[in-house]
Amino acid sequence: MKAMEDLSTHLRERALELRKAKEEGKKIVGYVPGGFVPEELVSAGGAIPVGLNRGGDYDAVLKSSEYVSRFLDTFSRSQIGYWALREDLLYQLIDLVVVPCTDRNIGAIADCWEMWTDTKVFKFGVPHNNKTEHAFKYYLEGLQLLKEEIEKLTGKQITQEQLKREVELSNRIRLLLREISEMRKSEQPPISGKDFIRLNHASFHADRAFMIKSLESLSQELKGKEGSKGPRIFLIGSSIAEGDYKVYDLLEPTEADVVIEEFSEGMRPYWQEVETNGDLIQALADGYFRKRTPLPAFFRPATEERIDFFLKLVKEYKVDGIIWYSMMYRDAYDIEGIYFGRRAEKEGIPFLKIMTDYDTAETGALRTRIEAFIESIKGR
Repeated sequence: MKAMEDLSTHLRERALELRKAKEEGKKIVGYVPGGFVPEELVSAGGAIPVGLNRGGDYDAVLKSSEYVSRFLDTFSRSQIGYWALREDLLYQLIDLVVVPCTDRNIGAIADCWEMWTDTKVFKFGVPHNNKTEHAFKYYLEGLQLLKEEIEKLTGKQITQEQLKREVELSNRIRLLLREISEMRKSEQPPISGKDFIRLNHASFHADRAFMIKSLESLSQELKGKEGSKGPRIFLIGSSIAEGDYKVYDLLEPTEADVVIEEFSEGMRPYWQEVETNGDLIQALADGYFRKRTPLPAFFRPATEERIDFFLKLVKEYKVDGIIWYSMMYRDAYDIEGIYFGRRAEKEGIPFLKIMTDYDTAETGALRTRIEAFIESIKGR
């Protein structure tokens, strides 16, 4: 697909483009891609947003042990390890790291960058209950403080006009991702699960205008196209990082494919847009917090609402089986995976729960379990 090829070329050159932009005075703002940092604020302030979302390399996990306890989840340790390895240029260009402290794992990223690097860190809290007015106001105040921090970083005031333009760009990205994802409801999805998640990951550091152009071109290319037909998998869990494609690769020989996925970190929430009327900071707080669908596992009360949403996706995407993919030591998702597994069994949906530490030694065992799981689905 030409759009995917052009996007891949753009991404290979992106780090060098960002370095040049930095040399010319642009500020680079890195953020943890958990869906709580509105990149619209960053762009409206004249800075360039970059999601810190690499994963899948055990070397980064090992390196992080020099700075943080191993009993933090794999994704969070990786965001520390990639900085420490100094091999990824993106992690070395950051002027400001924005971390929404959702739990102790993500909070540790902020603590380590604050202690061990010269990069300025901005932390703000994310309450675990979005149903109360108090929690909403707390999150809204965090966004207002973030706005002030970005203005201080760039020396530019964020105006309503600039912010509205950036919200409209982000809405366009979300809409196009949703449209492409919904094409996978067909019996022979025109795009593979791995290609779709790569699109999602690309949106965290590609030029925003280029990303929209790529998604628009790809959407046209996919119309009328038919892919392969095999067992349809729902992949769900805590985090899915750029480069962590092990499950997709292990599924490929089985002829099964991921037709829908949902992760709290590493994916751009795309089920709804942000309003562009009225107070836009409040509209961002609404879209990123109060009206977010679905809520992460650590929200309370959220379990029933989340699982009802997941079961809705199972029906809409005609899912044959669910794979729950969690990071090691991410306790909230480990526990929820057990609960969701029981619900899936009651609904008669095959369910497999696996965990990862990005260790290459785990590949063999995962391959065996995934192959057996897909064979059991085919046997039904």
